[in-house]
This record gives sequence, C-alpha cells and structure tokens, in this order.
Amino acid sequence: MKLTILQVGQTPPAMQKRFSRYPPQFQTMLDAAGGEFSYETVWVLDGQEIPDSKDMEGVIITGSAAGVYEDHPWMEPLRETVRRAYASAIPMLGVCFGHQIMAEALGGEVRKSEKGWGLGRVVYNIKARPAFLDSLPDSLAIAASHQDQVITPPGEADVFLTSDFTPNAGLFYRNGAAVSVQPHPEFDKDYSQALIDLRRGNPLEEGQADAASRTLDAPLDSAQFARSLVKFFKSHKEAK
Repeated sequence: MKLTILQVGQTPPAMQKRFSRYPPQFQTMLDAAGGEFSYETVWVLDGQEIPDSKDMEGVIITGSAAGVYEDHPWMEPLRETVRRAYASAIPMLGVCFGHQIMAEALGGEVRKSEKGWGLGRVVYNIKARPAFLDSLPDSLAIAASHQDQVITPPGEADVFLTSDFTPNAGLFYRNGAAVSVQPHPEFDKDYSQALIDLRRGNPLEEGQADAASRTLDAPLDSAQFARSLVKFFKSHKEAK
C-alpha cells in the first residue's frame, strides 16, 4: 500500500541545523509500528501539484505553521482533495493542521484558541472506540504543539480523543475511512523539546516553557497509537 504524504509544513528554520528540513517522521513512526508501506511525499507547501485522489491509495496530511483561515494558493486545492478523498472513501489521516483542514473542509469550525499554546506531553482520554482503537488503554499521552483548534466538528465526524484543553482532539469520520488528531504521534521527545525551546521567551514565558518541558519527563504513548494507525490503513488495504 502506498501512502501519499501531503507535506504542508516543514521544520522551523531555526531548528534545521539539528533536524532536516523534512524529517521523515511519519515514515519512521509507521515503519517502526510494522506498517510496511511505501511512500511518496508531495511538497504542497512548495507548490507541487497534488495528485488526483483516484490515484492515491492512502493519504496523510501533515502539520503546518499555517492556519486554515489564512489565504494560501495551495489551500483550496487541498480542501478539494480532502472532499474528493472523503467522497471516495480513500483512507485519510490528518495530524494537527491536517486535523484542522479536514474538519474545516468538511463543514467544521477551526480558529485560534483563546487558551493559548498546547505544548509538550498531553494526556488525552479515549471517548469512543472505532475498531482500529480496540487494543488501546483509556488514555494516551502524545506530544502536542498548537494554538488553533477544531471548535466545532463537522456533522460527519465523531469525537474519539479529548482533553480539557482540546475537547475535539481526535475525530473519526462516518465514511469509516478518515481519521484525524490534533497531537503529533510522529514527534519524538527531542523534536518536541526543540519546539518548546524555540518558543521560549516568545510567546512563552520562562515558567510556561519549563512546565511544558517537564511534561516530557514522562513516557509518550505514540508507539501504541502508531500501531493503531497502521491497523487503520491496513484494514482498508485488506478490504479492497
């Protein structure tokens, strides 16, 4: 099964001496979880044309520094890809910005939250259990880095992952082939810490940055969740 990664973000320039411009985080995460997928990366952010959805076996939409309410030339083609992939039940995963653009393209509301930044290790409760989540515990700790949130999910989506800070942190769509999450299961602790350090002093006060850093002392459950994502994609491959 080939997964098409729609790359709409990149490593912040200040971090590129330590991390590559595009660290292959999704590939690393899914391969470590037993994915055995092939991959193609489409640099949507750089103007590369998105393939026709009928030519894609599975889709991943990455995070981005952009907000869905901003005006970028690649944004509307991405929304149209989301709608077409959804209508065709092509398995689709959105993470952070990907989570938000899927929700917005399919009728939800996204905006910058008055709560501020969600950073570091965050514990989310599993509110509902689609089949691919059946082996997970009742809560998961995953790295996060965001200000924007899905405020109102689309009518086609059910919330499966939630926290006090991010009530609509995970959505599973009723076509059975689309899932999205606000946190970043593809981020390891080093990358998450680097993002906190990048924002230290602006916009984060020192105490806020230190508090976010301390959350990373505890383990992440990203590997467990990654195995569920592999199960999600493989279930659609086996169904065809």
